[in-house]
Amino acid sequence: MESSIFTKIINREIPAYIIDETDEFIAFLDVFPLAKGHTLVIPKKQVDYIFDLDTNTYARLWAFAQQVANKVEKAISCKRIGVAVIGLEVPHAHIHLLPLQSVEDINFSRPKLQLSKAEFEETLALIKKG
Repeated sequence: MESSIFTKIINREIPAYIIDETDEFIAFLDVFPLAKGHTLVIPKKQVDYIFDLDTNTYARLWAFAQQVANKVEKAISCKRIGVAVIGLEVPHAHIHLLPLQSVEDINFSRPKLQLSKAEFEETLALIKKG
């Protein structure tokens, strides 16, 4: 299996704005965000389809996503953190965490935000500060 772009991030072959990381999972800012603070949570083991994860890994991934969502919600002004699992663009299981003001904010057909490196770094610092 060819390494996904996410595996390249895990291996530090591609830079990313990493929020949190364990031996099994990593969370980082989406570089094509729908909202400021849009975060991806992934298992480090490359598995294409989230429902192909073994049951224990699947449960731990969601527990990790919950911890990350709590950090994002504290840092980014929003009504809720929305969750989406689509899995069509990158063949590596991932959970989207999206700060929401309204249901339209989770529409993936909307244009993505164009944030500067400084805006990404500021967002990352806010979230990591917790």
